[in-house]
Amino acid sequence: MQRIERHACFGGWQEVWRHESATLGCAMNVGVYLPPQAADGPCPVLYWLSGLTCTEQNFITKAGAQRYAAEHGLILVAPDTSPRGDGVPDGEGYDLGLGAGFYVNATRAPWATHYRMHDYVVDELPTLVEAHFPANAARAISGHSMGGHGALVLALRNPGRYRSVSAFAPIVAPSQVPWGRKAFTAYLGPDESAWREWDACALVANATERLPLRVDQGEADDFLREQLQPWRLQEACSAADHPLQLALHAGSDHSYYFIASLIGTHIAWHAHALRD
Repeated sequence: MQRIERHACFGGWQEVWRHESATLGCAMNVGVYLPPQAADGPCPVLYWLSGLTCTEQNFITKAGAQRYAAEHGLILVAPDTSPRGDGVPDGEGYDLGLGAGFYVNATRAPWATHYRMHDYVVDELPTLVEAHFPANAARAISGHSMGGHGALVLALRNPGRYRSVSAFAPIVAPSQVPWGRKAFTAYLGPDESAWREWDACALVANATERLPLRVDQGEADDFLREQLQPWRLQEACSAADHPLQLALHAGSDHSYYFIASLIGTHIAWHAHALRD
């Protein structure tokens, strides 16, 4: 682990670290916010997964989350959204390849060697975080758009690993919308039955853990109708009797203005779960 940035922030430190990922076969950057409480002992961790085109920088510079993490004593960990570097394949358009890992384990060439973001976020990254920082084993996960899809899917696929999960404007049914269908066809192949393992609406039906899902969605989001479709998750949770807290917000769009407006309530919600 090599620290490449450090900034004093709300009594703690916003840092960026670089490490060689064995899972992804490349160097990865990770934003880590250490609240002031971390100087006195281990703190719980909230993992944040960003959306299409983002790096670790978007969340740490735009969301305003550090203020609330300092208030509640949470470490924030924000990884990049895909593998990067020489030899890592890229795709056509902003929604495939670099910046568009979709938090799946790719099974098709040329993606399978590097695009294993599920295993990276679920296994390798927490191992590094808990070894190198004053972090305890209490974990929560959240994300935005593609990262909201990632947060929901990773929590549903890994019962017991996270104490809470939330999402801003997530892609809830990627196997049914253009963004997801393009990525899944490339990363997983044309067999749509394999896509169900990476689709929150499909996973809810057989979830063994009733971890409440929290979703906030802007009604002025340009991607609401074509790509996000939160009503699909509402219908799936209703059919499976799975707890869902879905809130729609008039006037809010898909930007970090929306995230910044609600990140404090999300962090407080996660802090409560992490300390139960």
